Formats: sequence, structure tokens, C-alpha cells
Amino acid sequence: MLRWVLHVDMDQFLVAVELLRRPELVGRPVVVGGRGDPSERAVVSTASYEARAHGVHSGLALKLARKRCPDAVFLALDFPHYEDASATVMAALRAMPGATVQVLGWDEAFVGFEVEESVDPVDLATATREAVLAASGLSCSVGIGDTLVRAKTATGFGKPAGIHRLTRDNWLDTMGDRETQALWGVGPRIGQRLARLGIGTVGELAAAPVQILRAEFGQVGGGHLRELGRGEGLDWPDDSPWVARAHGRETTYQRNLETREEIAAALRELADQVVQDVSADAAGVPDGPPAGRQVMRVFLKVRFAPFFTYQRSRKLASPTIDPTVLTATALALYDALEDSRPVRLLGVRAEMTTPEAAVGRG
Repeated sequence: MLRWVLHVDMDQFLVAVELLRRPELVGRPVVVGGRGDPSERAVVSTASYEARAHGVHSGLALKLARKRCPDAVFLALDFPHYEDASATVMAALRAMPGATVQVLGWDEAFVGFEVEESVDPVDLATATREAVLAASGLSCSVGIGDTLVRAKTATGFGKPAGIHRLTRDNWLDTMGDRETQALWGVGPRIGQRLARLGIGTVGELAAAPVQILRAEFGQVGGGHLRELGRGEGLDWPDDSPWVARAHGRETTYQRNLETREEIAAALRELADQVVQDVSADAAGVPDGPPAGRQVMRVFLKVRFAPFFTYQRSRKLASPTIDPTVLTATALALYDALEDSRPVRLLGVRAEMTTPEAAVGRG
């Protein structure tokens, strides 16, 4: 028997869901984000491939998206609709014979299959794509691998609506000359730290002495980066129930917040919303985590005008779900920035205690 891991990634998911109910927009540049009004402060959540050809991408301000693609159709976010579509996709994956499914988010999941050696993994990937399409009307790309890292990396080579395979046999041939930031989980900061060590490519990371990596990133972090460079690590999905590690809310304000009083009031509102989300977990929602989880760390996100973003965090003296404590902590983090510029965005995120009965993955 052989084990194969598939990474299923929905193609332009939010846009694709919208096109199912607006087929007249197929083939046109479509942008989903905010309330669908490009004159407001909001960012792109997803853009169709036609819009991406004009330089429109996730995280881009809607106003800039309109400048880059004046003919684009802008649509408002509809979270309940996307959640329903996602549930249909994940149900289709779980219905695959012998599938072990680990959900990563709305639009992606790992799927493990243990099969006889004679089974072609491309056939598994093709059957998976067909099952998702039949159930949801949506297309997906599938990466095939012998580890989770290789499967997820492979998906990028298959987009859109394709299939690609990465294994120990072709990992370095495919990835070796690419920058380290091409790896899942290696962002600009880690990439810069690796560059200072003389490690600029995936191949160089794979060959780097683990002692050097551990000296820079710690015993666990250094070992993980060495595995990542080689495409190694976990080789089977974890299908235990998903448990949130944190809940967060953020708001982009159509009018800048100018005073500390306005900012304090906005932080109170966000903290109240976050506590409601945490309490929903504690109430034992269907398929949710065990009750009794509290907040142990508070994160603050501030975006000053015109577009300077800072993030800070602080561990609480003791776990709590008291919104006044969250508000006070977030406000203290803001005060510590000692920055009086107008604020255009605020976010509060609460990291929760880990339940003993389950391990969070997101």
C-alpha cells in the first residue's frame, strides 16, 4: 500500500461562487471585496483571473483596483453564501472512498488516500476534481505529494484547474533554484534572515547545516526550516475537528479616527465583538471545541493614514473573557506606539487557551 496526499485548492473561490449565481459575468474581470463599492476604503478579497491580468490581487485597495482595471465588476462580500459553498466542497471530499480530510480554510484542504501501488495518484486527483465539480459546480486545482508540504507546493504549479505532482524524486529539481520565499510558511522576514546566513534558494536551505539554522531560529524553528527546504515533514492529514486558536475582528473606517477617545471607543466595539466570538466557542457550538476557553493574549493591528500598518501583542496576566480587559490591553498597545497620526483601520485579535481535548490548527 502507498500513501498519497492531495492538496485541493479551489480556483478563484469567492469569484467562482459569485459567478454561479451571475453567469453573465463569466469571462469579465470581477473583483470581490468590502461592500463592492470601489469608492470606499476596503481591499480586494479575490479577483478573477481576468482582473488579475491587470495587476489586481488580494489585499489591493479597491480604489487602486478600479484604477488598474476600470472595466471590472465589483461585488460585495457575502460570507454566509461562501460558507455554504465551502461546506458543500468539504462534504464532497469527505465522501470520497477512503479519504482522510484536513480542512485548511474555506477553499482548501488536504486529502489523504492509502491505496495499492498500482493506483495512479493522478487518477485519484482527477476523481477528486470531478467529485468537487459535480457537487458544487466549482473547479479546483490539485497538488499531489508524499508529504503535506510537497502536495501544497505542487498545487501552485497546477493552477488554474490543473494537477501537478511533487515528490522526493523531483522536489529539488523543481524547487532547488527558487527563492526560499517560494516555500509554504517562509515570508519576507524569514527570507531576509536566511539571506543573511547566505541561504537564498530552496536548494541552499536543504543543504544548510542544521546547526546553523538552529543557532539562528532555535532548536525547533531551525529543524523545521531544514525539513521545509527538503519538502519533508508531516506525511498524512490530520482529520481531527478544527479548533480555532484565536478570534479577531477588524474595521477599515470610512472616516479617519482622529482622537484617542474615538480610538478607545472603536477598540471597545471590536473587543466586544471578539468576546462574543470567543463565547460562541465556549458555548459549545455544533462541532465546536470544548467549553471554557478564555483569552490569553491580545493582538492589536493599527493602520495609520495613509497606509502605515503596525501590529503588537501582549500576554495577559491571567486568562479572561472580560471585554474591558481586552479593551484596556489593546488601548495600552496603541498608546505604546506613541503615534498621533489619524487611524484608518483597527483590529483586535484574541488568542485563546488551548483546550486539552483538541489541538487547534488555525
